[in-house]
Formats: sequence, structure tokens, C-alpha cells
Amino acid sequence: MSKNEKKPLGPNSVDMGERGTYDKRNKLNDLTGKEWVYFTNSVWITGYSPTARENVGLKTRKIHPSPKPPALMKDIIEFFTKADGKILDPFAGVGGTLLGAALAGGDRKVIGFDLEKKYIDAYYKVCDDEQMKKYPLIHDDARNMLSHKEVVDEVFDLVLTDPPYSDMMAKERTGQRKKLYNDSTPKPYTELRADLGNIPIDEFLVELRKIMEIAFSRLKNKGYMVVFCKDFQPQAGQPNLLHAEVINELCKIDGLEYRGMRIWHDQAMSLYPFGYPFSFVMNQIHQYILIFRKEV
Repeated sequence: MSKNEKKPLGPNSVDMGERGTYDKRNKLNDLTGKEWVYFTNSVWITGYSPTARENVGLKTRKIHPSPKPPALMKDIIEFFTKADGKILDPFAGVGGTLLGAALAGGDRKVIGFDLEKKYIDAYYKVCDDEQMKKYPLIHDDARNMLSHKEVVDEVFDLVLTDPPYSDMMAKERTGQRKKLYNDSTPKPYTELRADLGNIPIDEFLVELRKIMEIAFSRLKNKGYMVVFCKDFQPQAGQPNLLHAEVINELCKIDGLEYRGMRIWHDQAMSLYPFGYPFSFVMNQIHQYILIFRKEV
């Protein structure tokens, strides 16, 4: 075989041109092997350009403390679902998962939940402004998911969500963070007691597991659960490895197995001299994308 000759295709292979070769036995997604291998890189580097079509609505969505880029959610959705996949987001916020599904296209269905009405309104405003497909974002506590017909009547291929990180956002700002924001006032996601962003870490972990267990009950076998997480800064006697604690807690769900993580490096984050000139304080410009699979 000459250097320029293509290797003969096997019985399950489909030549997709520059995209590479698609294997018809692929039951997870519509990606070629070339596209698949890119996603399995453990480090994911992205920014968040407010002018890019794939990162729509930042101006409206930034009322949320941690809006996820729709392009990032699109990539996750395209890997873990086929074009007719069904996705559930228990903590939808300003709709990053739903917007990502709209960008991914196909005949996908998405259902989201959030406690805060203003975030839901922001999501629908972006859909109107950008003329994007709207999916249901339900104004309710995710603990009540099974009281909604839209959830009970479906079996989902993917649970994709970015929960509040315990009371991280509710802590008073001090030191360089106080200078950076010119304000020491805490900025929680909501003022609601039911919000996981307003409760201490031990209680948070248990409540997160309970909610994710409800979502797990509507996830198909071999379906994936993908959860964003960000660590707290370490303190004396407390390493605060929240991502590890979340992994251990969710693995208490019978039949849910941890399969690995991707580390998302958000290049849109700026660096600040935290701790200067006294001690090392890390700039956390990464988050963990934790990947689990249902095995029952």
C-alpha cells in the first residue's frame, strides 16, 4: 500500500471525510474515532468570547455567578448523546446546558430545573434574542423532579449539571478578593434555604447526593452523569478537595460508578496577586468535570 492510499474500511466503518471514520457499532454518540480521541484528553482549554455564536448570551446570562459557556456544554452533549438524545439538568441556572443542546442540534430533548426565576427568565430572553430553540426550564426545586410529567415519562441518556458549590458564594470576601471586587458582601446564588449554595459542606454533600439519586433513577443503564465541581481554597487543617468529596459521596449511589474527569481550564479567567506579598494563594482558573456511568 502506497503512502497516499487509504486503509480499506472494515464492515462497520463509514468514511466521513475530514472528520475521520465512524464506527456503526458506536451506541454512545455520532462521533468518529478522530473526534472521540480529542474528547478523551484529560485537560480542556477554552475561553468564553461574548461575541462568538457558540457562546451566546453572556451579557444577559452573567447575572448568574457561574454561567457555563454553551459551547462547552455543546461538546459534552455531543459526546454523551446521539442526535436524538435526552438530557436532564437538575441545576440549570441560566440555561447553559439547554443552550448547548440547541447548538448541538438534532432532535435532542432537554429538561432543566432551577429555583431562581430570574435565571430562568434570563435563559428565555437569550433564546428570544438569539432566535434559538427553547427547551423547558422548570421553576422548581430539583428535589421535586419526580412530580413533573416531563421527567417521569422520560428515560434520559445524560444527566449534565453544574450544582452550587455548598456555601462558597455566600462566604465573606477578604484580602485580595475584597480588593478585587471592591466589596466584602457575599454574593450567593439565591437567598433560598433550599438552595444548595446556602448550606454548609457536610449538609451540602448529602443533599447533592439525594438530588442526583433522583436524577439517576431516570437515567438509562450505561447512561452518563456529568457534574461540574470547583474546589474551595485550602485552609489550615482543611485541604478542601471538594471534587474528591463529591466523587466519594456520589459513588454511594448504588449502581453509579466514577469513570474519570476532565479538567476545564477557562482561559477567560484573569490572574490576580492573591496572597502577595505574604503567602502562596492559588488562582483557581480550572474546574473539574466529573464523569460517572450507570451500571445496573
